[in-house]
Amino acid sequence: MYKVMIADDEGIVIDALKFIIEKNFGDSCLIESAKTGRSVIELAENFRPDIALMDIRMPGINGIDAMKEIKKNNKNTIFIVVSAYDKFDYAKEAISLGVMDYVNKPIDQEVIVKLLKEAMEKIDADRMKRSNDLLVKEKLETVVPIIESGFIYSVLFQENYMEETENFKKLLGIEDDFGYMMIIEYGDTSEGGHLTNAIGASVRLQSNYNSLRESIKEYFAGIVGPMMTNTVIVFVPGGKQIIENEYEERVKIIENARNMIHKLKKDIDAQFRVGVGSLKRMDQAGESYTEAMNALRYSTESVVHIRDLSMERRYEEDYPIRIEQKLFERVQAGDASGAVSEGNRFFDWMVKCRGDDVTDIKLKVLEFVLKAETIGFKAGGNTYRFESRHDYLTAVVDSKNYEELRSWFVSKLREATRYVYENKEKPTASLVEQAKMYIDAHYSKEISLDEVSREVNISPYYFSKLFKEETGGNFIDYVTTIRMEKAKELLSTTDKSMKEICSEVGYSDPNYFSRSFKKNVGITPTEYKERRN
Repeated sequence: MYKVMIADDEGIVIDALKFIIEKNFGDSCLIESAKTGRSVIELAENFRPDIALMDIRMPGINGIDAMKEIKKNNKNTIFIVVSAYDKFDYAKEAISLGVMDYVNKPIDQEVIVKLLKEAMEKIDADRMKRSNDLLVKEKLETVVPIIESGFIYSVLFQENYMEETENFKKLLGIEDDFGYMMIIEYGDTSEGGHLTNAIGASVRLQSNYNSLRESIKEYFAGIVGPMMTNTVIVFVPGGKQIIENEYEERVKIIENARNMIHKLKKDIDAQFRVGVGSLKRMDQAGESYTEAMNALRYSTESVVHIRDLSMERRYEEDYPIRIEQKLFERVQAGDASGAVSEGNRFFDWMVKCRGDDVTDIKLKVLEFVLKAETIGFKAGGNTYRFESRHDYLTAVVDSKNYEELRSWFVSKLREATRYVYENKEKPTASLVEQAKMYIDAHYSKEISLDEVSREVNISPYYFSKLFKEETGGNFIDYVTTIRMEKAKELLSTTDKSMKEICSEVGYSDPNYFSRSFKKNVGITPTEYKERRN
């Protein structure tokens, strides 16, 4: 159905246009008409036409001005001017208003029908686009919460952080590299500032998750995570504005959070509290999360910002916190050259700015080395030994000058980083080599995948996968190859019987051994022995 409005001060023209439309388009058009500029505007407000056939010259408000008014509330209306006036100025102004065409009277039926068909095709295309857009939006409403939950997990747990987080930022349209974490906690009642019945409230509010999301986004342009126990984690991107106007922005955040809680209490039968962390780089969002959690833990207020509690970690003005962070990021990544580079930068700062504080520099060096080694140990692949650091204190205290201390410092950083690197790059190869050695030593016995997996202390499924990735073949094929090579050696160099050789290479059935030998070597054991002789 198409709504067509005819605007002309001549009744005969209105009747003629109605006749043409009804004759050519039947019941597919709903037609209304008006004879003055004012009545046309009023009609358009209620009728909301898809197509308007407009005369330029009408009593009162002219057609051009009427179209301007109609477009304010009916932006999608398609205008076709039908007028006895073909002055250039009228046509030019009509085109500037987005009029589809300008037709001169007397009315040509074929031209009017052609233009109406074009208008209807455009309306159909626009309706289809709007329908598709709504469908996409509906699907996104289902997908976006999943993407946002993935983003929250990515910034909190730093798994495949760089690649995944950049993808999430593109999908969610995040441009800032900074932001703060906000934790929304809910429960049945508030006792001493803490919420009760966390599990019960969590179960009860599951059905209200969408409503909760909508309320949060009404007050904060943030990324909303899933419900976890009785909390929802929100990451709010931000940057320059928050940094430059920290106090004002903090007050605004708290006020928005209070208003949000008021609305949530009104819409959902539960009590709410909000903890807010400080602004951090996205790769430090975990720290902001910890701050938000501490804000809830150490305050009884319904909304609390970590900076209002004086609990936020702060550093003296010139302390090179970014260098320190980069140093341990490089250690965590197993990048020895990067860790040494950042270690040297930090050491340079200490010598330049704190050169007279020898004891403090030595303590900081020891602190950094122990922290780096802890990262290396947690990466796995090495054994903790209680006495492994027995000479550290002596080495640091007895260092004769800063260069000697620096040399010890960077060597320990490089060693700690190597542990991380080796654990990332070489564990599978070392496990497979260990498995091969075990097979080579026990091929003469019945040997199974489970037995070898247990020997290298990983699950059979995972061992099988690693073994194939490293060797290009599966476990059974490798064992068979070892046994066949040993059998060929015994057949060529000894006079042992077939039964003895069969037993020595791990087969209990001589017939099965013979079939396996022929399958893998191409001839029977007897033929092989005769040819070698």
